[in-house]
Amino acid sequence: SREGGKWVKFNSFIEVLSDIKTESACKTAARSEGKNKIIWDKLRSDDDTERCFVQAPEIHCDEAPYTRDNHLGNADNFGINNERPNASRIEIDLPYFPSGDVKRCVFRTRYNISTTDYDGWNTFADSNNNAEVISNNPKVDVFGDGKGFKLALNTAQTGRTFQDRSHMYQILPRTAEMAGKTIYNLNVRGKRGNIVQTFPATEYDFIPNRLTVKENDLVHVQWTGSNTHNNRNDGDDGEGTGGTDRSNIIEMGDEGANYPKTIAESKFWEHVKSLTDPSADGTDIAIGLASAGYYCSKKGTDTCPADHSLTGRTTKIDDKMNNAPASYFGHVLKFTKTGGMNYVCTRNNNFS
Repeated sequence: SREGGKWVKFNSFIEVLSDIKTESACKTAARSEGKNKIIWDKLRSDDDTERCFVQAPEIHCDEAPYTRDNHLGNADNFGINNERPNASRIEIDLPYFPSGDVKRCVFRTRYNISTTDYDGWNTFADSNNNAEVISNNPKVDVFGDGKGFKLALNTAQTGRTFQDRSHMYQILPRTAEMAGKTIYNLNVRGKRGNIVQTFPATEYDFIPNRLTVKENDLVHVQWTGSNTHNNRNDGDDGEGTGGTDRSNIIEMGDEGANYPKTIAESKFWEHVKSLTDPSADGTDIAIGLASAGYYCSKKGTDTCPADHSLTGRTTKIDDKMNNAPASYFGHVLKFTKTGGMNYVCTRNNNFS
């Protein structure tokens, strides 16, 4: 380089397959891998050792759906997969790690606001507090008479990042029956409170709102919650004990109904299998989802102790689920027959 340094090429990767020691074995692994690109190369150009590693996927870059200014509701996304309009969102694929090791990952979201009042690519920190670049509450001499109008402009809110959030999660290894399959996450978004109290977030809701899967696809139903969330300053309207989250899934007859089906009435689960608890039948799965895992099955399974089952629990579930778990690992589900289901959460169905 001009300064006498040396350019070093790096290969971006998500995992080094340390058990694979030769190029031929790496090529064999690459041929059998349907999700990732596996290559034999140096991690950096000044390294003497070649390794077998999984290249990082290409960066996913999409134009954000259109909304009116400062609008936090549904976006202009009619026609996307023939869906109804949804809140602004991005749907991403979680990384897949061929090693099968448990991975700790970080998901970071940032909400940026841009302005064209100055050249953002060539304006830097040394322009801070420079009124010639941009200033707070400036006056614009529209009429040329020295008076003008004052703009309600806060320079701390232009060309900056809002709502910088990071979340940690784990990716667990797939079982053999999950290999090569598309797995959809079906979980819960939003927080406790009514429509005013949760702003600018949203009330509890299932996400995706509508999910269509193919015959060989899988669905992991799971969610997280809290027993000590800090919404009280914003308002904490809702069912059950204040400061707590609870969710469940129970089949509905149709979208216009208010009453869910009982477990005995529900037929959808007769054609569903669990890959995370293969000994569970449809009734066991339905009971687990309806109780957020408080009852992990009807009588017990290979992964569900009998004393945690519907017939084994001596203390029954509270009618507002106060004694149920806030978070639920759920099941990875496989469907044996085409069909569909409407469903509801009994606790968070408060019209507020």
